Amino acid sequence: MKQNKVIKVLIRVLLVLLAAVVLFVSGMMIDHFIRSAHEKKVLSELGYYDPVQTGDHCINLARFGNRDGKHRIVAMSGLGNGDFAVTGRQMTKWLEEDNEVIFIDRAGYGLSDDTGDEMTLEYIVEDYRRALKNGGVEGPYVLMAHSIGGAYATYWESMYPDEVDAVVFVDGSQLSEDVFEGREDGDAGFGDRFTALMAKAGFARLVIRDYYYRYPDNYNDEEQWLGDALNLMTADSVAPKSESYLAKRNAQEAYRQIRTNDIPKLYICASWGFDTAQYEQKRQDVIYPYAERLGNCKVELLPGDHMIYEQKPDECGKMIKEFLDGL
Repeated sequence: MKQNKVIKVLIRVLLVLLAAVVLFVSGMMIDHFIRSAHEKKVLSELGYYDPVQTGDHCINLARFGNRDGKHRIVAMSGLGNGDFAVTGRQMTKWLEEDNEVIFIDRAGYGLSDDTGDEMTLEYIVEDYRRALKNGGVEGPYVLMAHSIGGAYATYWESMYPDEVDAVVFVDGSQLSEDVFEGREDGDAGFGDRFTALMAKAGFARLVIRDYYYRYPDNYNDEEQWLGDALNLMTADSVAPKSESYLAKRNAQEAYRQIRTNDIPKLYICASWGFDTAQYEQKRQDVIYPYAERLGNCKVELLPGDHMIYEQKPDECGKMIKEFLDGL
């Protein structure tokens, strides 16, 4: 009898705990849904949301600046940077008066739909091209790419040179035959899908500061809030995880597929831009051979963070403007 009472008490305690967990998770999901809907509404009102169908998913185009301007600048983010349309605009304010700037998200980034397809180099570039075509953005384009976006720009201008007026690498990945060697390969699996599901349920809001940093002081609270919203939308997607696993393959393949041409190119070298013997050797071993292989590529040093467009947006913007004015 006594043992039965203990079992009944334990069952009641477990049921109470289970009910508390269910209530907590349900409340978090409801709160996340309401806040996400508000964030999406604000982003839409500010011009950040323009989805374009590219197959079984939509790619978001955030279009700013002068649509009748000299160039259509296609801005491509680094790996996992779903907030590029917000953080990049302090740099592009120098370009928007005379040009149109189109921040194009990859699948699973920010306001773009997610996909379970493998995010290979070829898939990503074709997705970009379809989105621009379906969105009525006519080429040729100026490709402006940060970090791993530089691999996609390299492949794009090599395979489709008639579509490209110029290329700007904003501290693009330093491509070589063995770039990212040692980086783990793989496929997005159950663990990645479970993590995305947890983010979709709202848990990412609890740990956002552990995964996404605070912006420099030149960004205000609204910009931080908008950037956080886009990063939360990215965190609940599987496609960026697939892209991360394929980063080595994509970057090395982009390097192998380079077809040297005369398209004007600017490489802003930031993280390897310091005036030391160590970084000069890195530039001699990787950056300058990469630029020479691309053809007609000018390397400009702007020492600083890899996220140089956040750290020194005015310097970046003026450098790019001067390059475009000289085309």
